[in-house]
This record gives sequence, C-alpha cells and structure tokens, in this order.
Amino acid sequence: MSERPFKILGVQQIAVGGADKGRLRHFWVDMLGLNLTGNFRSERENVDEDITAIGAGPLKVEVDLMQPLDPEKKPRVDQPQLNHVGLWVDDLPKAVEWLGEQGVRFTPGGIRKGGSGFDICFVHPKGNEQSPIGSEGVLLELVQAPPEVIEAFSRMG
Repeated sequence: MSERPFKILGVQQIAVGGADKGRLRHFWVDMLGLNLTGNFRSERENVDEDITAIGAGPLKVEVDLMQPLDPEKKPRVDQPQLNHVGLWVDDLPKAVEWLGEQGVRFTPGGIRKGGSGFDICFVHPKGNEQSPIGSEGVLLELVQAPPEVIEAFSRMG
C-alpha cells in the first residue's frame, strides 16, 4: 500500500434524518440551541434539510436536519436516522483517487458540490465485488476543507 497522500482533519458534519424536519428543528434548535445557518433542497437527492451549527469559525460543526421530499422515493434520508457523518479532508481529489486504488467503494455521483458549497464525495457503507472496502455500515461524506479549516487544524498539532 502506498503512502496516504491526504489527511483527515476533523468532523465537518453529522446528518440526522426524520420524517418531519420541524420536529428535528424543535429539538436541535429550540431545545439544544444550535444555530440555524441555512437550508438545502435537492430533488435528485430527495432531501429538504435545515443546516444548523455548533461552534463558530473554521472549527464549526454542522448538524444537518433532513427529511425526504417524497417519503416514497429513494434515497430515504430519514432511514437510518443517523444518515451520515462528514469528515474534513485536506485534498479530496487525492483522497478519492488513492482510496479508489485501495478498493474503496464510493456512491454514484463522484465529487460534486454539497449543500454547504464544499466539494464532497460519499464512501458507500458496504463494499462489493469490484470495490470490496466500504465504510462498514455508516455512510461517510468526505468534504474538501477550505484553506481556513486546513490552517486551523494544522495549528492544533
């Protein structure tokens, strides 16, 4: 195995799904006090989400509150309720290339813009014959870290 040409920096987001985004917002925003920072809707991804945040600046962590636009269609962003975890990566193209060479399976769609405007790519929860390595049951989003996030994490050691 060749040397890993990228670094995972930290948690970018946690995505939580439910049948009713309003109930999610009531708990996460009204009860816990997270800040509502944006919204994202995508027919292709069957999602209507509120973007909330913990913390501030380059070390802020998003908690995305998602409901399906159509509960009869896939993907079902509310099943499982802990939909996915997003991790900051310092060089997304290198990460995707290297991980693919190692046999990691990605979901369809490749690298693309995510709801928060960053380039993203998803690691499939399960491997298959062609790409036998999955993220072992958890959908994983790799998120290209902007320069200020890379800098903030580099100061942490």
